[in-house]
Amino acid sequence: MSDVASSARGDLILSHLTKSYGDFTAVNDLSLTIPKGSFFALLGPSGCGKTTTLRMIAGLEEPTQGTISLGVTEITHTKPYQRPINTVFQNYALFPHLTIFENIAFGLRRRGIKDVDEAVNKALNLVELPHLAQRKPTQLSGGQQQRIALARAIVNRPALLLLDEPLGALDLKLRRQMQIELKWIQKEVGITFVHVTHDQEEAMTMADTIAVMNEGQIEQMGSPADLYDNPETAFVANFLGQSNLIKGTVSGNDGDNKIVDLFGQKISLRKDRSHAVDSSIYAGIRPEKFRISRLETATSGNILTGGKVEDVSYIGVSTQYQVMMPWGQELMVFEQNDDGVAPFSVGESVNISWEPSFTFGLRGDEDAEAGTEVNPDEDLGEE
Repeated sequence: MSDVASSARGDLILSHLTKSYGDFTAVNDLSLTIPKGSFFALLGPSGCGKTTTLRMIAGLEEPTQGTISLGVTEITHTKPYQRPINTVFQNYALFPHLTIFENIAFGLRRRGIKDVDEAVNKALNLVELPHLAQRKPTQLSGGQQQRIALARAIVNRPALLLLDEPLGALDLKLRRQMQIELKWIQKEVGITFVHVTHDQEEAMTMADTIAVMNEGQIEQMGSPADLYDNPETAFVANFLGQSNLIKGTVSGNDGDNKIVDLFGQKISLRKDRSHAVDSSIYAGIRPEKFRISRLETATSGNILTGGKVEDVSYIGVSTQYQVMMPWGQELMVFEQNDDGVAPFSVGESVNISWEPSFTFGLRGDEDAEAGTEVNPDEDLGEE
């Protein structure tokens, strides 16, 4: 391995990274720092530029502009095999003719390391599959193959591990199990993980920090809780879960709160959760933050009156309501089925309330539908 690769350690720093194909710009002036030892997710729909970004980090694509550094070492033009970076792919990329042991040992042997037993056995124990060392990949389940691909990628302790939709080929139950295992393994080995995915739940379950990408740029970056509870754009609000966005006007201030008029009804919104730039605003509330109540029931906090239940869907842990408001907008409400209150019926008149601290404010000139037209499960091809 080259001196560059062996000395390249530290934070991953992308500076003004751009990749263009003719007139099309896949990644546009992207700058971010991924702390050493963190679990970082690049999240976005197909075509947003996340896979192109990953390929540039790996050295499989040459940036049109910008630089890539690991700590103080720039690796922008370093050959892929000279970078201390490994990748785990969705299709595992295991050698079918080699045993599991030899698959994991392959990279070590290529580096001239003769005594590989200790390192390989340690990697097998980490993924809890030491009993499969002498089997071939075709004798393993999809989940087992994914674990072996991970063991092979971390056995030589790279500075950075790239995960390209690594769980996409697994069924839902196994995928959720592997999410927990990947998070645990990352903490055990302390290697920086950069995970590219279209799956919001996957990113939120595993990552310390998420960057939501859209059209080659980062829309917002932060912890899963920050992005979900306080999105800065309609795209993030809609792509990362479901949101009710209600058009309104800022009509005044009350201490640390803004007073917002929503079609003649007043609510309050914390100033530090508002991203509006003038009086035009979208008030955003997640469906599970709403409380739905009958007209005679006392409520507190922000209240919207005059709702009418249009649809009721029972989904086990919760009931989903579509509530038509007087101004012609349907709001979505998720109610947990644990409060002993009889469910509401279609046609019933209701009020909707919520705590003011749950409201987020977006610019009033945004497209309220941004992010809703994206189906993350479609078109998972190259970007």
